[in-house]
Amino acid sequence: MLEMFGPENGLFALALATILAFWQCVIPLWGLRSDRLRLINMASSLAISQALALIYSFFCLIVAAARDDFSVRNIAENSAISKPFLYKITGVWGNHEGSILLWILILGLCSMAVALTGRRGKVKLPATLRARVLVVLGAISVGFEFFCILTSNPFARLFPVPSDGMGMNPLLQDPGLAFHPPILYTGYVGFAVPFAFAVAALWEGRVNALWGWWVRNWTVAAWAFLTCGITMGSWWSYYILGWGGYWFWDPVENASLIPWLSGTALLHSALVVEKRESLKVWTILLALACFSFSLSGTFLVRSGILNSVHAFANDPARGIFILSLLGIITGGSMVLFAWRAPSLVAEGGLFAPISREGALVVNNILLCSLCAVVLTGTMYPPFMQLLFGQTLSVGKPFFDATTIPLTIPLLLVMGFGVGLSWKHAKLAPLLRRLSVPCALAIISFILSLFWLNSLLASLCAGLAIWVIAASLGDFWFRRKALTSLWHIPRFMVATLLAHCGVAITILGLCGMSAAQQTVVEAHKGEHFSLAGYDWKLQNVHTVDGKNYTAQQADIIVSRHHHIVAVMHPEKRYFEQQNQSTMNVSIHTNFLRDLYAVLGDIHEDGAQTSYILRLHDNPLAPWIWLGGLIMALGGFISLTHRRFHKGAAHAAQLRRARRQASP
Repeated sequence: MLEMFGPENGLFALALATILAFWQCVIPLWGLRSDRLRLINMASSLAISQALALIYSFFCLIVAAARDDFSVRNIAENSAISKPFLYKITGVWGNHEGSILLWILILGLCSMAVALTGRRGKVKLPATLRARVLVVLGAISVGFEFFCILTSNPFARLFPVPSDGMGMNPLLQDPGLAFHPPILYTGYVGFAVPFAFAVAALWEGRVNALWGWWVRNWTVAAWAFLTCGITMGSWWSYYILGWGGYWFWDPVENASLIPWLSGTALLHSALVVEKRESLKVWTILLALACFSFSLSGTFLVRSGILNSVHAFANDPARGIFILSLLGIITGGSMVLFAWRAPSLVAEGGLFAPISREGALVVNNILLCSLCAVVLTGTMYPPFMQLLFGQTLSVGKPFFDATTIPLTIPLLLVMGFGVGLSWKHAKLAPLLRRLSVPCALAIISFILSLFWLNSLLASLCAGLAIWVIAASLGDFWFRRKALTSLWHIPRFMVATLLAHCGVAITILGLCGMSAAQQTVVEAHKGEHFSLAGYDWKLQNVHTVDGKNYTAQQADIIVSRHHHIVAVMHPEKRYFEQQNQSTMNVSIHTNFLRDLYAVLGDIHEDGAQTSYILRLHDNPLAPWIWLGGLIMALGGFISLTHRRFHKGAAHAAQLRRARRQASP
């Protein structure tokens, strides 16, 4: 049975998907030019067929990994007989070739989703718009499938066949690998759909509220997955790398933050298009930029131009191929934008500066400014190296000094914006409603000064409370107009969760500014004091894993002579890779993390000493809790099926009145 999922079949399926993607571009395009509906409708069938071929191809690679088929180079270089079965499966996407195939598979599934949605119900996707979107997605798929086959073939054979594989990077032998990359890639690739809608709108020369509805939904979906992926990746590095931090400002970490910031701006801008048919050109530009940033991140990871713990490979051929794709996709879309954007003029949708639209414009300006700052700090060192041969490092001091001054007004606008009405808002009633949140924010700021001993951190903490209080206050104010809690629209709940999630994450970051840590050289039985806790190294013993051996420490943490936690950090040694890793022990009560790492072991005659890194991280869990709440808000928003026709209805009424007038 499993023979039908052999490596050759997987490669043939990948080649078939490439052919189907090519015809997905050509046949509907021919139908659009000749106005033949049958050819236009073939776009959906071809997209579905391509996705099925990619599913089959990816499953063939999983079968090869599960069967320890070391005749496949990718499996031989990234797996081993002794590797636990779970990591044999998840290790498929823990390398360059497998991750590219996963990337392409997700893109194919997005195309299939576009092909299957919007056929029935109140919000139908016009056949011509669907065909144009699928043509664009097919063109992107062709490029990446050629890249996979020509430079990153996951099914390439190896001869002679080794008796065992080299094994995977021990850092990737963690359950987080099973979830973080697929979710993150879904966020990255999901922005291809708004990109395709933007190109289709420029191609068709029409943007309306219906277009805004589809773009907003796809943007929210991609944004929610990307938020979840970034959150899980940050948590993964926090407990795997053993450094006690949550964000290293690593270039590839920044490469995921850049599309998240631009995607956040896009989902707010698309809402204005849907509701008021304003900001059309700006929304299209953001949609083009989001996916371009996602592609840039792919290039940075795989080109080798950045020195990053996340980089997969240093292969100039792959880098040049992806750079060429990036140039064609981004450059071509920008040329189309410059040509067609001036024709996209709104029929109405005017608004006052003090309005929901005005707040969203300020929100977009600040988010794009943050995006530009992170992009500059990430790309400045490699450009200086390339142009002038200078080696520079841009790290935490630069990003803190440039992002915090932009985050502060962004939080301030978030608190005001949720209470503003569309088109024109009265300021006096809003200020009265915001008096309580303002008072809570001021009190929180003053109290934070005594705890955090940092003006900026205290100000951010106060503004985070401001966002939470203002969001809850607006939610309660709007709820009073409803008959019961069951009638609350889900988009209101989604907005509340997303904004509160941002604020909770900010509070976690502020709490971490008061973190304490120490590095000690300890002997068995020694006591150490940190953050009011007594830490005792009780014992160190050997533990045998399936493909590693470990030294495990027993650390007893107590406070006021009461045991708070017994922690078991490990230092693991993987003989096959000749590599050691640290397995962190974390005890949390959701208000703070006690964090212990076992480092180097020194033997001096009869005595053995152990290097311990101990951390007290206040509010650390809130960083990731806030991220998950944000993502939850996004997913809840997708369940709300209401279509805001807004300005579209107003425009229809105006046209009807003009036709009826003599």
